Amino acid sequence: MAARAEKVTFVWQGMNKKGDRVTGETDALNENLAKAELRRQGINPTKVKKKPKPLFGSGKKITSKDISVFSRQLATMMSAGVPLVQAFEIIGKGHENPNMQNLLMDIKNSVESGDSLADSLAKHPKHFDDLYVNLVNSGEQAGALETLLDKIATYKEKTESMKAKIKKAITYPAAVVVIAFIVSTILLVKVVPTFQDLFQGFGADLPAFTQMVINLSEVFQKWWWAIFGVIGFTIFALIRAHKTSPKFRRSFDKLMLKFPIIGVIIEKSSIARFARTLSTMFAAGVPLVEAMGSVAGATGNAVFSDATLRMRDDVATGMQLQQTMKSTGVFPNMVTQMVAIGEESGSLDAMLSKVADFHEEEVDNMVDNLSSLLEPMIMAILGVLVGGLVIAMYLPIFKMGSVI
Repeated sequence: MAARAEKVTFVWQGMNKKGDRVTGETDALNENLAKAELRRQGINPTKVKKKPKPLFGSGKKITSKDISVFSRQLATMMSAGVPLVQAFEIIGKGHENPNMQNLLMDIKNSVESGDSLADSLAKHPKHFDDLYVNLVNSGEQAGALETLLDKIATYKEKTESMKAKIKKAITYPAAVVVIAFIVSTILLVKVVPTFQDLFQGFGADLPAFTQMVINLSEVFQKWWWAIFGVIGFTIFALIRAHKTSPKFRRSFDKLMLKFPIIGVIIEKSSIARFARTLSTMFAAGVPLVEAMGSVAGATGNAVFSDATLRMRDDVATGMQLQQTMKSTGVFPNMVTQMVAIGEESGSLDAMLSKVADFHEEEVDNMVDNLSSLLEPMIMAILGVLVGGLVIAMYLPIFKMGSVI
């Protein structure tokens, strides 16, 4: 059976019945049909051409937040009774990002050509992962797409909220280190050399602390480009290795879990994502073994991802979920007990949802406490660095004054 042709967006210019010059856009299978549609509307087209797609890199990058907002919009429109194709038309043309517009129009055209929504989304794996596609497919198979879209939207919103909290927890300490390094560099390169010229006329040995700061200043003045280059290359290499090397990613994620405070936040957020994802998929009717593959990719940490994949293999052999969780050694006893109760009572999705709610709230509280704790720490660190450099520069002056 031949595939149906997809509609194309055309931009046009023409004259209306009053003789006024008008312009606009219209969707049609080809240019001739576009002109025919315009004439039917009382417009004499003078120029009709395909709407050019944005050049590579034009428009903002499509983010996971864009997908989250789209999911909520689509769920709202479907629950209000708006047809699926029309909902894509409204959301797509109303979006300010050209790349997002093109994505949604491609999906709309695919649905119009006869593909299911799940198959249409699966053509864009960069933006819609297996988890998203599987949930939509379950909704279509069960005839409850509106309900599943609402679950997906809620899941994406909670996931984005969790990502924002983790980013906030990690970004704050990193910002402190960066600010402290920049301030220290400015003092060493611009301020210390001024005092160094002054000390050359003293004719006496400088205090050890002052001499150390001057030596450090000379190194920064001579090699500042190499220092910043090494730091930049190291950061780039770490990010690259984390993306491309599974072995490095496992080692790095395992190390992050051992960091004070930050490690606890990452651990609880991974548990929350595990529970939230598995709860959503199980409630949608996705088989447990099949769901575990998508859950592994959603945990956000290689340690929990590997543990989830091992659990999937054990569950496939007939073991209970709570037994496999105990065997991994990465889940707290409270979580395994809640899962055990859920399995025995037949309400696993509800128990997993409660586990996710509990850990999400804990992460929220820990991030707020961390922010409150870091505010005075920033002042203390900057005070020690700046104050130490100032004292080092004034020590010779104090020494000279005591001699006089």
